Amino acid sequence: MNRLSKFPYRIQFTPEFGFANAQAIASFLAELGISHIYASPILTARKGSTHGYDTVNYNEISPELGGKEQFEELIEALKQLNIGWVQDIVPNHMAFDSQNQMLVDVLENGSDSQYRDYFDITWNHHYEENRGKVLAPFLGKFCGDCLESGELQLQYDENGITINYYSLKFPIRVESYYQVLTYDLGRLREKIGRDHPCFMKLLSVLYMLKYTPSGEEGRERYDQIAIVKRMLWELWNDSPEVKEFIEENIRIFNGEPGKPESFNLLENLLSDQFFRLSYWKVGNEELNYRRFFTVNELICLRIEEEKVFENTHALILELVKEEKFNGLRIDHIDGLYDPATYLNLLREYAPEVYLIVEKILEPKEELPITWPIQGTTGYDFLNQVNGIFCLQSAEQEFDDIYHRFIKKEVSCEDLIDQKKRLIISKDLAGDIDNLAHLLKQISGRYRYASDFTMYGLKAALVEILAVFPVYRTYISSTGASKTDQEYIQQVLERAKQNIPNFLNELNFIEKFLHLDFDDSLKEEDKQQWLHFVMRLQQMTGPLMAKGVEDTVMYVYNRLLSLNEVGSHPAHFGISLEDFHTFNQNRLAAWPHAMNTTSTHDTKRGEDVRARINVLSEIPQEWENNLKQWRDINAPQKISVGGRDVPTPNDEYLFYQNLIGAFPFKDEEYPQFVERMQQYIIKAIREAKVHTAWLKPDTDYENAFTEFAEQVLKEPENNPFFEAFRPFQRKIQYYGVFNSLSQTLLKLTAPGVPDTYQGTELWDLSLVDPDNRRPVDYQARQEYLQEIKSKAETDLSGLITELLQNPEDGRIKLFLTYQVLQARRQHLEVFQRGSYSKLTVAGSLKSHVVGFARELGDKKIIAIAPRFFTSLVKEGEYPLGEQIWQETRIVPPADSSPVWQDAITGQQVQGEDTLWVREILQQFPVALLVNQSQQ
Repeated sequence: MNRLSKFPYRIQFTPEFGFANAQAIASFLAELGISHIYASPILTARKGSTHGYDTVNYNEISPELGGKEQFEELIEALKQLNIGWVQDIVPNHMAFDSQNQMLVDVLENGSDSQYRDYFDITWNHHYEENRGKVLAPFLGKFCGDCLESGELQLQYDENGITINYYSLKFPIRVESYYQVLTYDLGRLREKIGRDHPCFMKLLSVLYMLKYTPSGEEGRERYDQIAIVKRMLWELWNDSPEVKEFIEENIRIFNGEPGKPESFNLLENLLSDQFFRLSYWKVGNEELNYRRFFTVNELICLRIEEEKVFENTHALILELVKEEKFNGLRIDHIDGLYDPATYLNLLREYAPEVYLIVEKILEPKEELPITWPIQGTTGYDFLNQVNGIFCLQSAEQEFDDIYHRFIKKEVSCEDLIDQKKRLIISKDLAGDIDNLAHLLKQISGRYRYASDFTMYGLKAALVEILAVFPVYRTYISSTGASKTDQEYIQQVLERAKQNIPNFLNELNFIEKFLHLDFDDSLKEEDKQQWLHFVMRLQQMTGPLMAKGVEDTVMYVYNRLLSLNEVGSHPAHFGISLEDFHTFNQNRLAAWPHAMNTTSTHDTKRGEDVRARINVLSEIPQEWENNLKQWRDINAPQKISVGGRDVPTPNDEYLFYQNLIGAFPFKDEEYPQFVERMQQYIIKAIREAKVHTAWLKPDTDYENAFTEFAEQVLKEPENNPFFEAFRPFQRKIQYYGVFNSLSQTLLKLTAPGVPDTYQGTELWDLSLVDPDNRRPVDYQARQEYLQEIKSKAETDLSGLITELLQNPEDGRIKLFLTYQVLQARRQHLEVFQRGSYSKLTVAGSLKSHVVGFARELGDKKIIAIAPRFFTSLVKEGEYPLGEQIWQETRIVPPADSSPVWQDAITGQQVQGEDTLWVREILQQFPVALLVNQSQQ
């Protein structure tokens, strides 16, 4: 069971697109050929969540998506259509939010909470202010300022007393109720009398508060808290005098703006809590809980603890057992303390489930072969298939163009180093500090390390983290793999070269990373060493993600189609030989890993990349247009702080994205201008050069968006448009053919082809949230019905029509549909068949990507052309003898001479040679199925 055979379809569930909406498109998906819904997280997330990765309850299906009832209805509808379900799950983190009842319990009860060990919190933190508390860095300004401005407010309801900051609610520890309820208690006594039943009941509440159980008496504590809260709520509702007393005390505690001394009571109350409210920027420097990357609002779990695993996976595993989930996608596997142990545990509970991990592999990096999974979510495939459409021979020319335009030379490797160090010093300063303190605490136990200073240890750690070449290693109690040892050695050699003054500290850390235990080391000390190493490994992933994906990829703008999750922007495409080798290796090791070309996290839609790749084929034309556009738009630039906005590098980024994402249809243009402006803000903040999320420069941002608005104003009488549109149309034209080739390769290469929602038509989206816009399924359903109807009566005429009218995307939908039908018909070939590159001969052989899939005597050939600008003029089609001339393919041995194209239906004949001119007569790509001898 733990393999998928056909074609999963990614759906991003939101409150606006829930289970009922998915049920409405189920028949469309079935007709298209979809085998499984591939769902974003569906367990209860923070209210209003548009992505589901901010879980608040692992044991409830999200009511906002339709709840259990509509989920069951959807499951039943899908089963009727033979569609399964692959579920994205989030084991690494939850929302830091008052809707998260497990976390609320921790905030209310601290070390006495039954969930104390569920979250990755350092209770005994090196900063005294954080000891025994959870830092809560969510205030918009300093805590004292929020206090004296009246933004922090006590509030009481049935659930108890909370400290509120706008929509955020933090439960105060029940022992603190005593301060609120005993303040000026004589006032109430005088009003209703000592012997009043309600006063006596309140005294009982106060007595229980004074002697609240703790420690070993955990169950008794919870019982007593429940009694206290119930009695207090009864008093609130039964006694107007008690209610008035509590309301007045809360008003007094909340203070009066303009009178600083009036906030003393609330300040004292705050200091007594199990949380420490602080300015949000404090989180980057003094954080005492692990978070997802740099997102304070996502607190990480200790999923390596079996009780945490069982609690958070109970519903997931129940749905797997009931075969409602056929597959699981593990989000951010590298964030876990011990990924291998987690995966082995999950496999033990769900031995048959299809299991894939979101794992970013650097070029040439391999997935740990011992993991009990089917493979990755497909970023490795994405970058391989994207890379073969970039003309490698143009690299130097492209470098020169980029450097001339931005008026300086830049090195991608240098930028990666700079930006990782920037992230270390700013966004991850507190995380590094925590790691250094852990190391200092351990080093103090050893004679040869007792003199190491925090400064020296931190300097050594920073260097190791900065030069780390991959997301992480996987050293654990079972040791280190040969690959991990090689990475560690590479890291240490570079670090020692870079900071020779800290060799002693680096040598000390080297002992840890190699698990080179001293002979006299006790088992407890060995565990501490190992704990430090595993903590360090959890740090390298967030640093790589924030430093490279979320910074360098918005700064190094040479060719933006190459700036994608899991890529290395310095690599200017890949060779065809490397692409085939990748597919052969994938088939051997991970035949059921996913193939993707778009996800909810990709920087650009697949068809945006397909367009931008065309630029690599025509560098001189690109440069000529760049210069012209720059000159035309120079008057639109605004001077901010002595510099023209946008700067050359940002302007270069702007034009590429404009070319890539420009809509086919005029009616989409007004919305597109707004989308570009929103994208600009995100891109330049991520770049962290002129503005940043932590410190926005609104003058620069406004100047850039104003520039975009001016140059993109109404196309009529717009000199920029007159210069831009002809070139953009040309790129758009060739981009269509790139996209069709890319689609065919994804659907036929080894692996499980995944389609992101809506990308069966053109995907001209930019980075999220742009790529999570609503999908028009009504249009897709109508298009598919039209395609199926016309294909039955006049397939050749349909293909001609689609080629002549590519703007609506039906041509991509047609290709997807045809190949999926072939995939279903020849299921075993695509699922288990071998992979071999085809020998291509002739003057245009570099333009043809060809491979064969074989199983027994069944043989299928995929043909996908590339580099179209030198094949055909704009307006011409890459079809027939005039284009392909003598270019030919050697079919697999022992093939019959008759082949049929599963896309066009045409037959092609050839025993030892297949002529491309005959194969590509009607359609730009082909999928040839060998016909049995009669």
